[in-house]
Amino acid sequence: MDEGAGDTPQLEPVGNEPDLNAFPALLLNNAPLSEGEVNATTPSMVEQFILSIDIGTTNLRGHVYSKSASLKGSISKQHQILQPLPGWRELDPHRLLTDVCAVAQDSIKAAGLRPQQITCMGITTMRATFVTWDRETGEPFHNLITWQDLRAADYVSIWNKSYTLRALNTGAKILHALMRKKRHLAASVLKFMSKQVTMRLLWVFDNIPAIRERAALGQVMFGCTESWILWNLTGKKSHVTDYSCASSTGLFDPFQMEWSTIVCGLLNIPMSIFPQILDTSGSFGVTDATVIGFEVPITAVVADQQSSMFGHCCFDVGDVKCTMGTGTFLDLNTGSKPHASIAGLYPLIGWKIRDELVFLAEGQSADTGIVLEWAKTLGLIADPAESSSLAESVADSGGVFFVPAFSGLQAPFNDDRAVTAIFGVTPSTTKAHLVRSMLESLAFRFKSLYETALTETRIPLSHVRVDGGVARNDFLVQLMSDTVNQVIDRSQHSDMSCLGAAFLAGLAAGVWCSKEELRALRQSDRQFEPRHNWSQVKVLYHQWENAVHRSQNWYPSS
Repeated sequence: MDEGAGDTPQLEPVGNEPDLNAFPALLLNNAPLSEGEVNATTPSMVEQFILSIDIGTTNLRGHVYSKSASLKGSISKQHQILQPLPGWRELDPHRLLTDVCAVAQDSIKAAGLRPQQITCMGITTMRATFVTWDRETGEPFHNLITWQDLRAADYVSIWNKSYTLRALNTGAKILHALMRKKRHLAASVLKFMSKQVTMRLLWVFDNIPAIRERAALGQVMFGCTESWILWNLTGKKSHVTDYSCASSTGLFDPFQMEWSTIVCGLLNIPMSIFPQILDTSGSFGVTDATVIGFEVPITAVVADQQSSMFGHCCFDVGDVKCTMGTGTFLDLNTGSKPHASIAGLYPLIGWKIRDELVFLAEGQSADTGIVLEWAKTLGLIADPAESSSLAESVADSGGVFFVPAFSGLQAPFNDDRAVTAIFGVTPSTTKAHLVRSMLESLAFRFKSLYETALTETRIPLSHVRVDGGVARNDFLVQLMSDTVNQVIDRSQHSDMSCLGAAFLAGLAAGVWCSKEELRALRQSDRQFEPRHNWSQVKVLYHQWENAVHRSQNWYPSS
């Protein structure tokens, strides 16, 4: 399929729509099914298939899975990122909807199926990319503003230095000292970030006058990618999101389990704009045939990293998932309580399924895949896949240390003024040394996130599972295993976000009855055993930490 900006395939309505009465009534109330309800309502003689749509940062993917979790067909389409001004990154909301519909239909065709054979549909999306639109006309006030957009960078800086936020932090510290509540501890270190929705949404309200005017009349609707797509796919009936997506915006209070009245009151953002929050696995409505060409229940909506966590079957407290793609995302299952971090781990909702509520502590490093792409542009490697063998062609990095900080340094260093740096280059340094130092730096960033999670949460970490394009690098994953002295399990599935959304959708629709069934379906590509060489590796790690400290506070505060 052409992934360029060519013509989008035309959609044709498909007849013989499925009988919606065949689906359990509980789906209408966003409630997953018990085993007895599944057996009583789901026809066992019909083979069941799940359509999963993954709306990522750069690509849109559609996968069709069978009950055995085998991939029957898939389609990928690249986004057309708009950059009207330096630092701005947008998507056309109408174009995205058209592409979602096309990918959904083409995925079903690639699987050799008809839409009537699809049991249910799950959607997973990149986080914190949002749009606002008019409740009456349905027209967006602006393009989708992606999580990479930096138009509100000045807002972030000004608000984080403001007396208002300092007063809030101080008050929360006092309350925490008196009441010892995690909510107050989290508020005491509250800082706004560009990657959250908060400041970009405030920018929208400040710079598009029509939004304030319409919001005063209750006619503005807000939503991240999933809410915009759901509202349109259901024929403008469902203005909803799920808890995992809501918790990723910066506008949600995970301790109160609701949109944050404190943050919205602080920024004068009206509460009337927000979508209803539903369980991750349940009913989000039925697709409108006039929009997408067929009717199918949407039974799961989940944020991408949380979906990947679920796809890895990290269901138990202490389970760890690390996704290595554009960035590195380390997620730790902390159970039924949110973690209040002072080192920069963000408390997220992993998923909510009926009475089950699972929280994650997440740390991230923004620069992972970009490091290898940069190495490619310099001619150090022809393809990122070859970096593993090139790194192994030398015994060590020759004293070279690389600090990946194109987007600053995130937890636990938390320095937006840090700079990418290379230390220890000599006339004898080769490209193999440079590439090895780059891969070592990615493993060391994982180590720093892992140790932060271990120290802060005091939860014994286990079942480290890894996925993502960069994680296909054997040298890197082996070094990661060595640095944390843990077995690291690399998944055989290529798209864990899509698989997780399919698992969640299938649970709600009765394709699977329990999470234990899902554990049996997960397949491992390879397990990396630690070589117990930490005594040698730790010398390199501490030298790398020294390089990190030297790269910090490089840019002036302005």
